[in-house]
This record gives sequence, C-alpha cells and structure tokens, in this order.
Amino acid sequence: MADIAFLLLIFYLVSTTMNVDSGLQRMLPPMADPNNTQTNQVNKRNTMLVFVDANDNLMVQMERITLAQLKDKTKEFILNPNNDPEMPEKEVINIDLIGDYEVGKGIVSLQNDRATSYDMYIKVQNELVRAFNEIRDDVSISYFGKNFADLSEEEREAVQEAVPMRISEAEPRDMTGGK
Repeated sequence: MADIAFLLLIFYLVSTTMNVDSGLQRMLPPMADPNNTQTNQVNKRNTMLVFVDANDNLMVQMERITLAQLKDKTKEFILNPNNDPEMPEKEVINIDLIGDYEVGKGIVSLQNDRATSYDMYIKVQNELVRAFNEIRDDVSISYFGKNFADLSEEEREAVQEAVPMRISEAEPRDMTGGK
C-alpha cells in the first residue's frame, strides 16, 4: 500500500505543471555605488506625485481625481505642451533617427498606503503605463508613420529615448496607524 501511494505521489509530481507568475515588467535602476556620496536631487517641478490611499482614493499632486482622469493628467504632465513653469523641464537632445527632440524630465512617483487594494494598485499602474504608451505611439506615428509596436528595434530605441518611461514606486506607507 505504501509503494502504491509513493508511486502515485511521484506520478502527480512529475505530471503536474507549475504556473509561472509573470509579475510587472519594470526596468529597475542600477545598484547605487556605495563609494559615491553624491545624491541625485530631482527638481520638485519634475515630479508628479500619485498617491492611492487605504480607501482606494486616487490623488495627483494632492488633488483628488478619478482613475479615468489619471491617463490624461499623466500625459499632460509628461508632455508639458505649454511649457508651464509648474510642469517638468524639457531638454533638447539629439536622437538617432529623430534628430533634435525636446525630452521631458518628468518623473511619475507612485505611492500607496499599505491597505490599498491590489486591484486598484494594478489599475493605477496600467493607467500610468498606458499614458506613456500613447505618447510613444504619437511620437512613432509622427516620425515613422506607424505605431510603436510596429517599429523596428532601432526605431523603438529612438522613441524610448525620446519618451523615457520614468515611473518611480515608493515603499508603501501605513497611513491608517496599523489598523
């Protein structure tokens, strides 16, 4: 009886497949050099603070908004179409295949409460990425006549340099006092 149970156990272990979690695809920054004492300071105007509280309420720059408004707010911040002094700075750089292009220095800083639901956190992530992807599509169409997904590897790299996806995720905070 023990032999049969052992054989069945081996059979199920060998024949069962394991699901692999894919997670969020993010490029992590390189490890900080411990010998470098200089810290990178980011100009406050170049940072858009996105905060999700314990009740899944969304705030951008301390103003409550809906999830449906997040993509457009993010696009406006990253593009800074009117060169608003309250919005991120821009720097003209020369990009292969594109030429001189005004690249925004904007960073989206995502923070959330520890009690934020996972569903809301993922929805916010998706909206932020969607905003960057739409901007990349617009740049791709204007310079190469096709969507970002249809570009060659070299063209993609040029568009990614023109529209870098700068999303910073901070450690979740406990705003409820441990409740």
